[in-house]
Amino acid sequence: MKVLRIPAGPLETNCYIVIDEDSKETAIIDPGGDEERLTAALEENQAKPKYILLTHGHFDHTGAVVALKNKYKVPVYVTKEDYDLIHFNNNELFYMEDYDGSLKDFITEDTVFELGRNKITCIKTPGHTPGGVCFYVDGMLFSGDTLFYRSIGRTDFYGGDYRTLVNSIKTKLMVLPNNTTVLPGHGEETTIGEEEQYNPFF
Repeated sequence: MKVLRIPAGPLETNCYIVIDEDSKETAIIDPGGDEERLTAALEENQAKPKYILLTHGHFDHTGAVVALKNKYKVPVYVTKEDYDLIHFNNNELFYMEDYDGSLKDFITEDTVFELGRNKITCIKTPGHTPGGVCFYVDGMLFSGDTLFYRSIGRTDFYGGDYRTLVNSIKTKLMVLPNNTTVLPGHGEETTIGEEEQYNPFF
């Protein structure tokens, strides 16, 4: 598999373009903005978008969703809890420009996304938001704003809960192999083993 990391949008959120190199089937994870740059990267790699996957519903992870959805005619997946969060929040912090209410392909704990012969699984990790998730494939964890290099997601936004977040990380993520590469929504990559040993929140 080929993974492109493209910081995009007003907060330079890491958007990940995950490409099965045989079929070119592609998942776009957390397109936070700059749809022209994302489109250029997709076309340069002859990618065939199949899904847009959202780790959660905050504006900085969703800014290019509508443009990419309309361009490539692909489904957008989010949890029911965070769909409600997007729908509920109309203040500037969570506002997604041109949001059209069409994000209704809901993720559950059992949802599996196929890219060629690869399977992306969903891990529900509430805490940063009520319906936050991570995506796992081929030894890589796309952690959104759940787990960062030496840090964890904020919980002072609407729907956030510190204890829930820490419990999600300890019970859902720290059980993964130590060599799992963690690809977060902001900042540099890390591994599960490094965070278990050095993250000050554990």
